[in-house]
Amino acid sequence: MTDSTTRALRLGTRRSKLAMAQSGQIAEAVRELTGRPVELVEITTYGDTSREHLAQIGGSGVFVSALRDALLAGEIDFAVHSLKDLPTTQPETLTLAAIPVREDPRDALIARDGLTFEQLTADEDRVARIGTGSPRRMAQLNAWARSLGRRVETVPIRGNIDTRIGFVEKGELDAVVLAAAGLTRIGRIDEATQLLSPDVVLPAPGQGALAIECAAVNVDLAARLSELDDPDTRAAVTAERSLLAALEAGCSAPVGALADLQADEQAVTELHLRGIVGTTDGTTLVQLSTTGHVPASPDDVSTPLNMGRELAAEMLAKGAAGLMGERAL
Repeated sequence: MTDSTTRALRLGTRRSKLAMAQSGQIAEAVRELTGRPVELVEITTYGDTSREHLAQIGGSGVFVSALRDALLAGEIDFAVHSLKDLPTTQPETLTLAAIPVREDPRDALIARDGLTFEQLTADEDRVARIGTGSPRRMAQLNAWARSLGRRVETVPIRGNIDTRIGFVEKGELDAVVLAAAGLTRIGRIDEATQLLSPDVVLPAPGQGALAIECAAVNVDLAARLSELDDPDTRAAVTAERSLLAALEAGCSAPVGALADLQADEQAVTELHLRGIVGTTDGTTLVQLSTTGHVPASPDDVSTPLNMGRELAAEMLAKGAAGLMGERAL
């Protein structure tokens, strides 16, 4: 009979190359932390098998429900998610045990001939075709092109990172936009021709962060996994996801958000939160920001939660509700 403190921990993961890379990194960290072996359990989710665009299948939760079912059934001990895939409401039966240090939250452009967005749009005789499955990216890319006196054609695409980059390599698209964090985690960030400044394209709430989740009843494991938590990252993404939740928008709605931690010479003192909602053609955007104090302790989530809610209220007052297309009823 295997001792419960020495048996291998089962880590549930999606099967994609990116998910496996992310989970592999967390598995190694958990091995070092606990001294226990960790085995990856591959699970296929609805979001992996559906060929519909994320905006059509609802986006929120389509990549995580099968992993959560496996957690609650005791088939796996913990799961690793891309935080931006998680619905904003956390079930009481599951614990978000850790949010490790965040990778670069920005979006990355991979364009033909090593071009930047400005160079892509400079050709007056050719409208650049840019692939993305994200209404958020579509809204901001179209608005950015318009601000340059140009236009682009945003093309909805699905598929893993290899598939998406392949559209550019085969000449079917002029560029694609992907999360820089994902490219970094699979060792392909050098293929990015431009990292997009949040001043022109705000990322998805929680982009670049991972979430380590386990069953709420597994208190001892949750306590150990919590040692991988990064308080600064948790504060930032809590503010971003609070904004998303208060807008009553799913993760496929055209909402961007980024919380930056502002530091003086001694310590991190302020949290600066920016949010944007727009129509996918980029003609109408609501973009606002707010600043608040960094929580005094990792357990204090009230400040980032309130920041997100208050900024969402301001955005809704400015007309954000009519721009999203997807509202929880």
